[in-house]
Amino acid sequence: MVRLAIVVPCYNEEEALPETVRQLEELIKDLIKRECIASDSFVLYVDDGSRDETWKTIVKFNKEKDYVQGLKLAGNVGHQNALLAGLMSVKEEIDAAISIDADLQDDIAVIEEMVKKYKEGCDIVYGVRSERKTDTFFKRFTAQGFYTLMKYLGAKSVYNHADYRLMSRRAIEGLSQFKERNLFLRGIVPTIGYRSDCVYYARKERMAGESKYPLKKMLAFAFDGITSFSIKPMNFIMGVGVLMIFIAIAVAIYALHSYVTGNVVRGWTTIIWSLWFIGGILMFSLGLVGQYIGKIYIEVKERPRYIIEERILNDK
Repeated sequence: MVRLAIVVPCYNEEEALPETVRQLEELIKDLIKRECIASDSFVLYVDDGSRDETWKTIVKFNKEKDYVQGLKLAGNVGHQNALLAGLMSVKEEIDAAISIDADLQDDIAVIEEMVKKYKEGCDIVYGVRSERKTDTFFKRFTAQGFYTLMKYLGAKSVYNHADYRLMSRRAIEGLSQFKERNLFLRGIVPTIGYRSDCVYYARKERMAGESKYPLKKMLAFAFDGITSFSIKPMNFIMGVGVLMIFIAIAVAIYALHSYVTGNVVRGWTTIIWSLWFIGGILMFSLGLVGQYIGKIYIEVKERPRYIIEERILNDK
C-alpha cells in the first residue's frame, strides 16, 4: 500500500486553509477507504514565514484532525524553497509525495489518477492544465510565451505545468542531489530522468485570499527560470554585439561620405540614434551579465535554502 504525503506550501493562507484542510481530509479518507493509499498517509502544511495566523491555524487543525501535520520555517524563503523543505522533510517516511498550492486551484480529483500512474511504474507524474480559460488574456499570452521561450532555450520544462506533481521517494532523493540555491523546480524535476507521465485537469478559481504571485513576482520567477537553465541569452548578446559592429562600419562609411560631400549636418540624427541605441544595448548587456554574476554570488556563499523552526506530527 502506498504511503502518500501531500505537501502544501502556505504563505498568508489563513483564509483559505479551513476549506483546504476540509477538502484534502475528505480526499485522504476516501482514498484510504477505497484502499488506494495507506491508512497512515497525511497532509503536510508548510508555513513559509507567514505574517498572519497561518501557523496557528495549522496547529489548531493538527490537534483536531487525524491527517494534518505542520512544518514551520524560520522565515519567508519563497514558494520554491518552502516546497523543497516539505519534500525533504518527508522523503524518508513515504513512498510518494504530491505537491499542491494551498488555494486548491489545481484539481485534487486527479490525485487518484496520479497514484494509479505511480503504481504503474511512474516516478514523476505532472499535473498539467488542459486549458487556461480562468486566466486573463495577458496572463495566458505571457505564460504561453514563457513556455515557448523555455523550450527554445533548451530547458526541459513541461508545457502548462506548474508545481502540481507526484514524486516517488527515489525521485525526491534524486532532487536532493541538486544543490543550487536559485531554485526553479519546474525545470529541475524533468532533468531527474526517471519515468514520468502527465494527468490533465481544468484549473479552478481561487476560493479565498489573494494570489501570492502578482505580475512583478511572476516576471521575476520567469526570469529566474530562464537564467537558471540556459546561457543562450548571453550567446544572443554576443550575436547582437557582432551585428552592432557591422552597423557601426556602415555608419562610419556613411559619416565619411557625409564629410567628403560636406553634408555633415544630416549625420547628426544618425549619430544621436547610434549613441542611444548602442548605449541601450550596452546597458542591457551589462544587466544581463550582472544577473548571471549575481547568481554565481548567491551559489558560492552556500547559505541554507531554509531553516526549520518546528515540525508537528500527528500521532492519533
